[in-house]
Amino acid sequence: MDELTGVYKNTTRGIVALVFRCKPSGGTERTSSESTAVSWLRPEEVAERMSEVFAIRLLDALDGNGPHVRSRDGKRLIPAG
Repeated sequence: MDELTGVYKNTTRGIVALVFRCKPSGGTERTSSESTAVSWLRPEEVAERMSEVFAIRLLDALDGNGPHVRSRDGKRLIPAG
């Protein structure tokens, strides 16, 4: 684990997700009971491949300006402020 890149709150369900930037430490990428696919994506591909609430977590981790704190209502991001 390198660093905390974001704190993401689902205000409807009372869930807080902490997202960390990590590096592979070995082994081979493969699916598991927790994943259906494994892919390496360019930043511009992220929004095309996943919903906004999950894509923003990856894009935040890549921008280097974190940690970010964001909230959502279960479906959409809630604007800060």
